[in-house]
Amino acid sequence: MQGAARRRPFPAAAPGTPQPAGTLYPGRHGTVKNEDTFKTSPFHFDLWFYFTLQNWVLDFGRPIAMIILPLEWFPLNKPSAGDYFHMAYNVITPFLLLKLIERSPKTLPRSMVYVSIIMFVMGASIHLVGDSVNHRLIFSGYQHHLSVRENPIIKNLKPETLIDSFELLYYYDEYLGHSMWYIPFFLILFIYFTGCFTPVEEESRMPVAALLLMGPSSLYYWYLVTEGQIFILYIFTFFAMMALVMHQKRKGLVLDSNGLFLFYSFIITLVLIALWVGWLWNDKILRKKYPGVIYIPEPWAFYTLHMNNLHAAKESL
Repeated sequence: MQGAARRRPFPAAAPGTPQPAGTLYPGRHGTVKNEDTFKTSPFHFDLWFYFTLQNWVLDFGRPIAMIILPLEWFPLNKPSAGDYFHMAYNVITPFLLLKLIERSPKTLPRSMVYVSIIMFVMGASIHLVGDSVNHRLIFSGYQHHLSVRENPIIKNLKPETLIDSFELLYYYDEYLGHSMWYIPFFLILFIYFTGCFTPVEEESRMPVAALLLMGPSSLYYWYLVTEGQIFILYIFTFFAMMALVMHQKRKGLVLDSNGLFLFYSFIITLVLIALWVGWLWNDKILRKKYPGVIYIPEPWAFYTLHMNNLHAAKESL
């Protein structure tokens, strides 16, 4: 007779039967892991570097490439170089966001992430079409610092219903496309941010690589918020981050290196936006295009208003 009774093993599950969720059988889409409280994540230099680089090249560089490259290479009735940049952005950015979510030490709500990624791709694709036409209109004399109906090349169109079509195009570009693009973008960043907390104080510091990336990252977010006209979305995301940091601090949790990088980037972005608005506060022409309480001019509107005029004056001399 054995001195100790053997523990009987769990019976094997029948084929096709899902395993029960629990400590021994973790659910596939569970929202909590037992090791979540102890796992920490090192700074993801590779992902943040690729993310920042492709944002600058494929997003900020789109209109620049379209203007610099010879028009003969990309006729006005064909996609421009900037359009191909946008297509690459629409593929690479969701991939990097998914990889960022995968690196999180926490198990994040996957269904919400997947839906956000789908909306992001759809919104960025809508923006691709509208933005392509709007930027190609620059070669015909379109001025971004003016509204659609006030533009010299559009206000005299006949029949007048054509102006409504251009306003619809502008709506898809600046409103619907931006909303479906940026809302899921910031939502994914916030979801990732919720998993960037650790109970270990020593891990709440940034490496030198993070400090070097913070400047380019913050400057890009400044461009994203100002050019995309999404200050309300940005500031609500920032306030949600602040509220979460204060809430987790009461539990004895602090931000890890990735969370600090994202949080401080948003803080620097807010400072850059304040400096930008203060610089252009008394610009009467831009004030006319951006009425209302929130006055944040677009960088490309500033360019078409001031820099184009400066270039034209130099060429006339």
